[in-house]
Amino acid sequence: MMNLNIKRVAVAAWAAPLLTMGGLAGLPAQVSAQQQPPVAASVRGLPDFTDLVEQVGPAVVNIRTMERVRAGNGANGQMDEEMQEFFRRFFGMPMPPNGQRQPQPQRPNKPAPQPEQEQPRGVGSGFILSADGYVMTNAHVVDGADEVIVTLPDKREFKAKIIGVDKRTDVAVVKIEAAGLPTVKIGDVNRMRVGEWVLAIGSPFGLENSVTAGIVSAKQRDTGDYLPLIQTDVAVNPGNSGGPLINMRGEVVGINSQIYSRSGGYMGISFAIPIDEAMRVSEQLRATGKVTRGRIGVQIDQVTKDVAESIGLGKPQGALVRSVESGSPAEKAGIEAGDIITRFEGKQIEKASDLPRVVGAIKPGTRSSITVFRRGASRDLSITVAELEPDKSARRAPERSEAPKAAAAGQGLGLTVTDLTEAQRKELKVKRGVRVESAAEGAARAGLREGDVVLSVGNTEINNVREFEAAVGKADRSKPVTVLVLRGDLVQYVIVKPAR
Repeated sequence: MMNLNIKRVAVAAWAAPLLTMGGLAGLPAQVSAQQQPPVAASVRGLPDFTDLVEQVGPAVVNIRTMERVRAGNGANGQMDEEMQEFFRRFFGMPMPPNGQRQPQPQRPNKPAPQPEQEQPRGVGSGFILSADGYVMTNAHVVDGADEVIVTLPDKREFKAKIIGVDKRTDVAVVKIEAAGLPTVKIGDVNRMRVGEWVLAIGSPFGLENSVTAGIVSAKQRDTGDYLPLIQTDVAVNPGNSGGPLINMRGEVVGINSQIYSRSGGYMGISFAIPIDEAMRVSEQLRATGKVTRGRIGVQIDQVTKDVAESIGLGKPQGALVRSVESGSPAEKAGIEAGDIITRFEGKQIEKASDLPRVVGAIKPGTRSSITVFRRGASRDLSITVAELEPDKSARRAPERSEAPKAAAAGQGLGLTVTDLTEAQRKELKVKRGVRVESAAEGAARAGLREGDVVLSVGNTEINNVREFEAAVGKADRSKPVTVLVLRGDLVQYVIVKPAR
């Protein structure tokens, strides 16, 4: 899996702009009018963004954040010289104190308390949703700020109140006390097409109301975040975060949020949060100050092509359930580790990342339908969605005790297995399966090892060594055999390939 170096781009960063002027060498001082192509011919067919900028620009704002810190001493209180230059050049603000120590009365063993000072924390962008002052931006622009200052294009400044922040989607709403403000129009993301022109307005490096343009490179791009993002080649830099992505109809279709970068700056790929998802979040933030999401209590993974074909699913789709949380809605509904969730509330689950998005959009307490693929057949279940809690740390895999091994043993696929003792079943929280004592040949090459628990072979459930041997005996050993394995708290499908 590609490890994209995705960076959020709101944190203030200084870069000295290099302005150069140059011409074309070797041209004569004068060129005849006949040699100059008509201006209209040179720009025919290219988009003109001027009307869009005039239409949307007044509703795009600059957002500065401040934080309160205690005055430092010596090197600890001295800001980086580049950051000082950034604030002087782009904000017109005096540089922070240089950290020189001031004479203090000697008070042994009792240092004088340092007063709190406000200092700039970051810069970003936003856009006005309503005429009475609701502004949308990124969560990482304002989260943790002690003060938020919103500057309008007409240079009016307001102190803003943070209404709500949702880190999972990186959406935030702030409020300024004003009336009759210009607002943006919200577009339909479903109408957006790959290849169409879009533009961004924001404050890269504090340069307010900067306009950049490009095209939509991809839709529904997964970057590991809670939402699928819009990928563009619009130039986005630190300070652009929270600003609008605008289509050629002058409608906001996204919030510029992230860039792919190895240097910290723009490298030709940027990402925006789809505005339809952002609006759903903002409505909850404005109503309650927080976002409520559904959960069912499963850990999931992708379904690979090899696994899908070997278990009869056909094509790689759905979300593989690797573990089921004890007491969760999933457990109560009868969902098992190794199931593949293919539909939820009538919506097709094409890939694993679709499931948390679909479930998260459902109101907690709702009774929903869910379809799982288990041992070669689909099953329809009913589940009551619970409320998503704050993120928890992953559970630690239980440490294996040296319980006496069962006497029964079986071999096949390069595996030596034994029945689980009652103590082992209780410790592992499983009702079935056999324990791997050793792995060789194809099983070892597939990554199986001692301590793994085999739950099924092909689509046959395994309860003991006898059933394991029977399932292996029925399997076509000339073809890959799929084994469902529990390791620690998680299950996974392992494909044991025949020796060549």
